[in-house]
Amino acid sequence: MAERNADPRALDLAAFCRLGGALAGRWPLAGMPRLVASLLEVHDAAAADWSAQGSELPVTGGRPEVWLHLRGQATVTLECQRCLQPVDAALAVDRRFRFVDDADEAARLDEESEDDVLQMPQRLDLHELLEDELILALPIVPRHAVCPQALPLAPEAAPAQDRPNPFAALAALRGRLPPGETE
Repeated sequence: MAERNADPRALDLAAFCRLGGALAGRWPLAGMPRLVASLLEVHDAAAADWSAQGSELPVTGGRPEVWLHLRGQATVTLECQRCLQPVDAALAVDRRFRFVDDADEAARLDEESEDDVLQMPQRLDLHELLEDELILALPIVPRHAVCPQALPLAPEAAPAQDRPNPFAALAALRGRLPPGETE
């Protein structure tokens, strides 16, 4: 069930989840400055598709748990760390967040469980949350599976017989030691 007049930039999360609200959309990547700072380039048409589903799970003897399921995907252009050429990376977000009233409770529950637990905001900015999650989805070391160009190599080294032996100077020094002295 979609919530009428729900603003994804200032979402009343408690009401959205109580109603089992659902929202979806497409946001330009250019409007995500923290994400853009990590990218090599941003094409005009580059955008993130997203959806959010709110729910409440009943709890015996207590208030229902408030949950938000956020999904998103985008293709971004990064710099390959092998060949330094542009590489496209598909980012995908599929996260479930539990919201609680108190920051201390959120920290305790987040530590104790596998769930992502956050403090319930007065208004939730889904755009900002999606941007955060896309940043976390960036590859640590972006690279092509196979680089499109051969990697530049160091100039050819001189053949071994043409290079001086680096230990020849040590051998010469060793021969200069007075008799009976060792190294």
